[in-house]
Amino acid sequence: MILEDQYFLGYRSAEHERLQAQAEDFQSEAAWLFDQVGPLDGKTVVELGVGPRGCLDELARRVGPDGTVIGVEREAESVELARKFVVDRTLDNVDVRHGDARATGLPGDSFDLVTERLILHNVPRPEEIVAEAVRLARPGGWVAFHEGDRVGQVCDPPAESWTRLMDVLKRYADRNTIDLFVGRRLPGLLRRAGLVDIQVRPVVYIDHEPGHPRRVVLADFAENLRDRLIMSELITREEFDDLHAALRRHLVDPGTTVISHLYVQAWGRKPG
Repeated sequence: MILEDQYFLGYRSAEHERLQAQAEDFQSEAAWLFDQVGPLDGKTVVELGVGPRGCLDELARRVGPDGTVIGVEREAESVELARKFVVDRTLDNVDVRHGDARATGLPGDSFDLVTERLILHNVPRPEEIVAEAVRLARPGGWVAFHEGDRVGQVCDPPAESWTRLMDVLKRYADRNTIDLFVGRRLPGLLRRAGLVDIQVRPVVYIDHEPGHPRRVVLADFAENLRDRLIMSELITREEFDDLHAALRRHLVDPGTTVISHLYVQAWGRKPG
């Protein structure tokens, strides 16, 4: 079974909560990336695929009261959560819009910065999102992405439950034309889309102490996809439940070390 343009991680309430926690966890990485494009005071910024929060607060702070941040999100519940976040944080310079990152409907050549985080390795046709980002950036403006690549995502000691569920997730992604390794392609995607002055920074985490949410990310992702994996006949319900329970036990074991997948931050300037 192939799901047309289905976001890899799904939209469970638990996934919304995970994304909100992830935004806190990645705050320093987002700040570092935005530092690379220079001051944003009074600028106009768009963030694609904000989910329930994204980087809206960090961007709002940087552009200040004279700047504008537009967040774009395609999933209706995430839009409502993001709008609530904006109201709760009194982000008066932020507007969250319901739209597709591939075709936002926003005017081209208009934004000083276009950014996204962890969309491309969760959807088909990532090059279309890159093309839209470049279209939106004004001449001389910046495009800055933070993406994932599942190379090197491992645990130690190894576990059969990890290996088997990882294999099933990869087969599901391949079947639905989702590239879990797009992070390594990001600099090339930006270059082919017409950007110049492209720079790259790798980020990886090693979590050796119990308690951090990153340790259980693979189990969370598998749980998000449980029903779709079963419907796709990639795994039986009984096998999934047994493997998932075993994986949870392994990941909370203090003797287990978890290495995250590779994160790739890449940014470049639109000529002009």
